Amino acid sequence: MYWDVKTVKPLPDYRIYVEIEDGRKGVFDLKPYLDHGVFRELRDVHYFNQVGILFGAVTWPHEQDIAPETVIAGMVPLDPSISSDIVMNRGQINK
Repeated sequence: MYWDVKTVKPLPDYRIYVEIEDGRKGVFDLKPYLDHGVFRELRDVHYFNQVGILFGAVTWPHEQDIAPETVIAGMVPLDPSISSDIVMNRGQINK
Protein backbone atom coordinates (compact mmCIF):
# COMPACT_ATOMS: atom_id res chain seq x y z
CA MET A 1 0.00 0.00 0.00
CA TYR A 2 1.10 3.56 -0.54
CA TRP A 3 1.44 4.24 3.21
CA ASP A 4 3.53 1.16 4.04
CA VAL A 5 7.01 1.63 5.45
CA LYS A 6 9.53 0.63 2.76
CA THR A 7 12.81 1.52 4.54
CA VAL A 8 13.72 1.62 8.21
CA LYS A 9 17.11 2.24 9.83
CA PRO A 10 17.97 2.61 13.51
CA LEU A 11 19.30 5.96 14.70
CA PRO A 12 20.84 7.02 18.01
CA ASP A 13 18.64 7.84 20.99
CA TYR A 14 15.90 5.26 20.20
CA ARG A 15 14.80 6.85 16.96
CA ILE A 16 14.33 5.32 13.53
CA TYR A 17 14.68 6.75 10.05
CA VAL A 18 11.72 5.72 7.87
CA GLU A 19 10.76 6.00 4.23
CA ILE A 20 7.12 5.49 3.25
CA GLU A 21 5.98 3.96 -0.06
CA ASP A 22 4.50 7.31 -1.13
CA GLY A 23 7.92 9.01 -0.86
CA ARG A 24 7.63 10.63 2.56
CA LYS A 25 10.69 10.39 4.83
CA GLY A 26 11.01 11.09 8.49
CA VAL A 27 12.34 10.25 11.93
CA PHE A 28 10.15 8.46 14.48
CA ASP A 29 11.02 8.63 18.18
CA LEU A 30 10.36 5.44 20.14
CA LYS A 31 11.38 6.78 23.57
CA PRO A 32 7.72 7.29 24.65
CA TYR A 33 7.08 3.56 24.08
CA LEU A 34 10.06 2.15 26.00
CA ASP A 35 8.37 1.96 29.42
CA HIS A 36 5.30 0.08 28.18
CA GLY A 37 4.74 -3.67 27.96
CA VAL A 38 6.51 -5.52 25.17
CA PHE A 39 8.36 -2.38 24.08
CA ARG A 40 10.56 -2.45 27.22
CA GLU A 41 12.81 -4.93 25.43
CA LEU A 42 13.69 -2.19 22.91
CA ARG A 43 15.74 -0.44 25.63
CA ASP A 44 18.50 -2.93 24.77
CA VAL A 45 20.29 -0.99 22.01
CA HIS A 46 21.60 -4.16 20.36
CA TYR A 47 18.05 -5.49 20.12
CA PHE A 48 16.64 -2.09 19.09
CA ASN A 49 19.08 -2.05 16.16
CA GLN A 50 17.52 -5.26 14.81
CA VAL A 51 14.54 -3.24 13.53
CA GLY A 52 13.01 -4.41 10.26
CA ILE A 53 9.85 -4.38 8.18
CA LEU A 54 7.11 -6.99 7.89
CA PHE A 55 4.01 -6.38 5.77
CA GLY A 56 4.70 -2.63 5.74
CA ALA A 57 5.00 -2.28 9.52
CA VAL A 58 8.10 -1.56 11.60
CA THR A 59 8.97 -4.72 13.54
CA TRP A 60 11.52 -6.42 15.79
CA PRO A 61 12.30 -10.15 16.11
CA HIS A 62 10.15 -10.77 19.21
CA GLU A 63 7.03 -9.44 17.45
CA GLN A 64 7.01 -5.86 18.68
CA ASP A 65 5.57 -3.76 15.89
CA ILE A 66 4.50 -0.23 15.05
CA ALA A 67 1.76 0.20 12.43
CA PRO A 68 2.62 2.41 9.46
CA GLU A 69 -0.25 4.74 10.36
CA THR A 70 1.31 5.31 13.79
CA VAL A 71 4.73 5.95 12.26
CA ILE A 72 3.32 8.47 9.78
CA ALA A 73 1.30 10.29 12.44
CA GLY A 74 4.25 10.55 14.82
CA MET A 75 7.26 11.04 12.58
CA VAL A 76 9.13 14.30 12.13
CA PRO A 77 9.08 14.80 8.35
CA LEU A 78 12.31 15.24 6.42
CA ASP A 79 12.80 16.85 3.04
CA PRO A 80 12.32 14.08 0.41
CA SER A 81 15.62 15.09 -1.21
CA ILE A 82 17.56 13.99 1.91
CA SER A 83 19.04 10.54 1.40
CA SER A 84 19.20 7.91 4.11
CA ASP A 85 23.01 8.02 3.87
CA ILE A 86 23.01 11.67 4.93
CA VAL A 87 20.75 10.88 7.88
CA MET A 88 22.89 7.92 8.94
CA ASN A 89 26.15 9.89 8.65
CA ARG A 90 24.83 12.78 10.71
CA GLY A 91 23.36 10.52 13.35
CA GLN A 92 21.67 13.48 14.94
CA ILE A 93 18.53 14.95 13.42
CA ASN A 94 16.83 17.99 14.91
CA LYS A 95 13.86 16.87 16.94
